[in-house]
Amino acid sequence: MTGARDRSSVVAPSDPWTTLGRFTPARIGLGRAGGSIPTKPMLEFQLAHARARDAVQRDLEADAVREALRERGFEVLELHSAAPDRRTFIQRPDLGRILAGEAKALLEAREQLDEAFDVAFVVADGLSAQAVERHAPELLAQVAPKLYGARWRLAPVCLVRQGRVAVGDEIGALLPAAMTVMLIGERPGLSSPDSLGVYLTWAPLPGRSNAERNCISNVRPEGLGYALAAHKLFYLMTEARRRKLSGVELKEEAPALALEEQSGRC
Repeated sequence: MTGARDRSSVVAPSDPWTTLGRFTPARIGLGRAGGSIPTKPMLEFQLAHARARDAVQRDLEADAVREALRERGFEVLELHSAAPDRRTFIQRPDLGRILAGEAKALLEAREQLDEAFDVAFVVADGLSAQAVERHAPELLAQVAPKLYGARWRLAPVCLVRQGRVAVGDEIGALLPAAMTVMLIGERPGLSSPDSLGVYLTWAPLPGRSNAERNCISNVRPEGLGYALAAHKLFYLMTEARRRKLSGVELKEEAPALALEEQSGRC
């Protein structure tokens, strides 16, 4: 028909979700195939779910983490929680919060110093061993020079298998240390199976509540980079020591870090 529009020349409008998707790992604008989503995003979802399950169930490669820490100049103490294996760790969270008998005896047998360490760093697998393997040594390497420059006394880094956050309280009390900083694998998400969490506790003692801790979350190159995480952690540690507290009364108000410093090394 004369004047009829040539359908072959019609260009479908671009999907605005495609543009937005470049700025977030969140699952947005997946499309639709009948009453479900298309095959490709469904398979990607199943793969992400499998990676998250694997992250929870996999054991820590402690030898590799120990060597990575030693290469960066840290003394390392290897410890174990009261959870003897990964299956028990998942089923019995309470056992991951306390030390095994031999680990406790090891700390008790150490020579007691005249005064406590300023800080004890505790590295534990938590719910994602790969987060610890990938990120903990580098984060420690970035924050340690700041602490040495301010004359902090660092305890040996305690590497704990099958550990949860609260196990740091017992370690800090036994060393002893004025505060503990726990680097631990966070519960995996469907876009972040290797996210590292950092928990700071002033005056660690068994029985401390989570309200008495400060947390820095999602430490990884795709989330909060090492340089910025170290900057925030150093601020919180300095303020915790000055004010002798941690938790809900201590707010993270670190000054902004220049972009070139943030992008220096993740």
